[in-house]
Amino acid sequence: MANSTVIPPRWVGWIEENRILGIEENQLVDILVKNGFDRGAARQQVSKATLETKGAAKVAQKLKKLEAMMAIYSELWAHTKGAKAIERRSNLEAEEFFRCYYSVNRPVVFQDGLRSYPALARWNPDYLKARCGNEMVEVMAGRSADQNYEINSDQHKTRTRLHEFVDRVKQAGQTNDFYMVANNRSLDSGSMKALLDEARVLEHILDPARAQSRMFLWFGPGGTVTPLHHDAMNILLAQVFGRKSVTLIPSFQTPYVYNNIGVYSAVDCEKPDYNRFPLFEKATMLKFLLEPGQVLFIPVGWWHHVRSLDVSISVSFTNFRAANDYPW
Repeated sequence: MANSTVIPPRWVGWIEENRILGIEENQLVDILVKNGFDRGAARQQVSKATLETKGAAKVAQKLKKLEAMMAIYSELWAHTKGAKAIERRSNLEAEEFFRCYYSVNRPVVFQDGLRSYPALARWNPDYLKARCGNEMVEVMAGRSADQNYEINSDQHKTRTRLHEFVDRVKQAGQTNDFYMVANNRSLDSGSMKALLDEARVLEHILDPARAQSRMFLWFGPGGTVTPLHHDAMNILLAQVFGRKSVTLIPSFQTPYVYNNIGVYSAVDCEKPDYNRFPLFEKATMLKFLLEPGQVLFIPVGWWHHVRSLDVSISVSFTNFRAANDYPW
């Protein structure tokens, strides 16, 4: 049977991608022939792709250089003391925090971050219900039926009374189907806004004058998951009630995490498929438990995955007393 002289679109895309990546023309032609294509037609299509992707190949070369630099940073970081664990600190002063963590893109846990603050002593589901139960809040629902629930978050928004949501959370058991997340901006209005004063934490590094638009409430049952992603700014995550399992991956290991759409990774870091994502084996997953009273600093660009182990209430902040807006 004669080899096919027609190269279908999916193979044309494969040729273009591999030429951009720098794979030699003869190697691609040989692979095409082994897969049943005519050698002349294969050589013609590969040559055409070489011409059409010339500019893209130059861009790819620049990206390869950036990835090489990231690989060097990753190698150097792996040899530093404590690279396999997140540092935990008590009584961390502002000057040291900004010099040793914020400015060098390095995470840290404030062990006593919520000590003496009202939220730690008061906040639980029943308190939120009693204090703000009649407020209408926006939550995410129907997440279990959508593998891309975070990417498609706008499709999952719904509104409910807070007292109804609290009851649902308490009765749910372990589920990822519904969750009050940061982009619902629950603290922006009504009596929910009054909770701001009870959760003003670490004011030596956070600016209370900018708390209004940069403070976010997370509340949901055990089993809620925020999949592997990075943020476009520095984040402070305060755990008020319940526990969360957190996985962090350094920002400079981005080439290993298969950035898919926007800020999201295509990898399920709880059950990584190394056949589909072989580079992910090079990623350093820093796993730890975030407990009530602790506050985690997540540097800009660091990849993180979060699972609530119990009914959980958290607050995140971006109102640092330092620049925290970056071009992406």
